Amino acid sequence: MRRRTFDTILSAVGVMLTLVLLVAGGLLMWGYSFANSNVHDQLAAQQIYFPAAGSDALKPAAIGPYLNQYAGQQLVTGAQAKAYADHFIAVHLSEVADGKTYAQVSTAAQADPTNAALQAQVNTLFKGETLRGMLLNAYAFWKIGQIALYAAIASFLLAAVMLVLSVLGIAHLRRVPEQAEVLAGRPRTTEPVNS
Repeated sequence: MRRRTFDTILSAVGVMLTLVLLVAGGLLMWGYSFANSNVHDQLAAQQIYFPAAGSDALKPAAIGPYLNQYAGQQLVTGAQAKAYADHFIAVHLSEVADGKTYAQVSTAAQADPTNAALQAQVNTLFKGETLRGMLLNAYAFWKIGQIALYAAIASFLLAAVMLVLSVLGIAHLRRVPEQAEVLAGRPRTTEPVNS
């Protein structure tokens, strides 16, 4: 195969890969923006605020170290949603029925429908676990957006590298002699055979 043909093919593939990576990067940035803004808007609409700095709510060892950084702030990001769900709601839910889950308490309440204390625990656990689940779903969606951001950056960087390589390939194409072959071996020199 002629070297110029080979260089033309490689350069064309490089340009196409550059375009594909740019489109992929653009779509990934759109995905990041969509996920991030939707999570923000949905969480902001809930009007959830972290306890104020220095409040008794932040004193427990299972809560304070995780939530002190957000003290007094409105919950609007996925990272905040995870912290609130895992280190505020979950801690309080564990105190409702000695660490039992909604499913466990609900089963007990169905077996004893006249027990008002169990019914109250079921109600509290259901609401708390539902809110916790919603916040963790917001966190998951936000995390997918963060991954899309990193993938977009990688895609744009790879597109830049491919663009440089393609330009270098096109420049090399102009310098290659028209008759040059890709895998043409070096001319062989014959060594005299000693007899």
